Amino acid sequence: MKGLLFNTYVFIFAFWPISVGIYFLLNRLRYVTAAKLSLVLASLFFYSWWNISYLPLILGSIAFNYIVGRLLQVAVHGDHNVAIDEEQKDQRSKRKGLLHSPKALLIIGLVGNILLLGYYKYTDFFLINLTEITGHTFPLLKLILPLGISFFTFTQIAYLVDAYRGKTREYNLMSYILFVTFYPHLIAGPILHHSEMMPQFDRLRNKHWNWNNASKGIYIFCIGLFKKVVIADTFAEFANDGFSSAHQFVDTWVATLSYTLQLYFDFSGYTDMAIGAALLFNIVLPQNFNSPYKALSIQDFWRRWHMTLSRFLRDYIYFPLGGSRRGELIAMRNVIITFIIGGFWHGAGWTFLMWEFLHGAGQAVHRMWMKVGKPLPKWFAWLITFIFINIAWVFFRADSVTQALRLLKGMVGLNGLDMSSLKTLAPAGLFILIFLPIVLFASNSSERVEAFRPTWKKAVFMAVLFVISLLYFNRITEFLYFNF
Repeated sequence: MKGLLFNTYVFIFAFWPISVGIYFLLNRLRYVTAAKLSLVLASLFFYSWWNISYLPLILGSIAFNYIVGRLLQVAVHGDHNVAIDEEQKDQRSKRKGLLHSPKALLIIGLVGNILLLGYYKYTDFFLINLTEITGHTFPLLKLILPLGISFFTFTQIAYLVDAYRGKTREYNLMSYILFVTFYPHLIAGPILHHSEMMPQFDRLRNKHWNWNNASKGIYIFCIGLFKKVVIADTFAEFANDGFSSAHQFVDTWVATLSYTLQLYFDFSGYTDMAIGAALLFNIVLPQNFNSPYKALSIQDFWRRWHMTLSRFLRDYIYFPLGGSRRGELIAMRNVIITFIIGGFWHGAGWTFLMWEFLHGAGQAVHRMWMKVGKPLPKWFAWLITFIFINIAWVFFRADSVTQALRLLKGMVGLNGLDMSSLKTLAPAGLFILIFLPIVLFASNSSERVEAFRPTWKKAVFMAVLFVISLLYFNRITEFLYFNF
């Protein structure tokens, strides 16, 4: 894991500025293709630094999806690049066979991606449960999860579905590799759409250095770095201690709130760093966070939290299931199914499934309330939503259902109300009192970047954040979403 952490931070000092410099130098010399190639090689180098044995895996995944995507484009658009309707697709597939059937090709692509993801993420999970059900011991494979596999797999699934729908085409292999591997987003998102990225790589003005984008990029990168190594990693210490031993009322609430804030600053910090790193290349990654803990409902929360995953689940699972077109009961069923699949994406374990089931059920209850109930006061709607989110995170973080139930029992006072630990918990409590109001009331990173204007004060502010972050490098922990 130390190698993985070094892989994450090494480009702060060398890799990131070197790759930026080479990219713009080649563009300045009008070697546009070479500039793209330099980014591809930089991204593959960045990915390989952790474990080079997985480089063939991501290259194989890219090759498979590119070939299926090209076949899909031919099947959908034909030789004249004209989109055809569903009836024409079926007629063409009957005439020309499997490799010219868009539906069959899409199924092949989806099955291939799901099998790859399932093999690495869920094989041991199913073997463990099969052992418990049958009583026969099945040896575990103990596979190491390839870095970023969930993100590059979902990115490519979205590409295949969009190709099937006639919304996107990619004829250049190097451009496609760059779309999948562009290193600022590769290992923990955001989940990208082909149509929102490739025009940026091909746009002429994006091939020249832009001081405004550079200053914005460094600004948000420093904020994200500070969020991660100073704030999130401090909360991690409190959360880890609490989840391992907390069982009384006060210490369980401190533990769960610490994790709630750790996860926010950890993942939003990485997203800020990814967006900032991309901006130096004049590439704008999609927003992934919009103050999710300000949400007034579970539905509102998922419009704000991990927004690109929410978009993926909505566009490629919820809508194909039928969305809300067939009545409220079917819509609620579709919501729950969508969120259970989202739970499986996050990891193999009953705790993840329970977490997403809670969110799916919460969304279903919210839909029902919107039909029959009265609007709640905003403060009360926020309080219910935040408490629900905090409780659901217990299952997301817990190592087992047993551990989660211990914490939940403590949170409702079933394990006692002992206050003797207040002095020990004071540092964690103080940290929560400082940073929870910031999360709830301060401008988020996206709002800050939108209003950003370079000044000497902001330059000093960035320098201070960066230097403080460097002082905390001796205790850095993994990004939580590296696990997915």
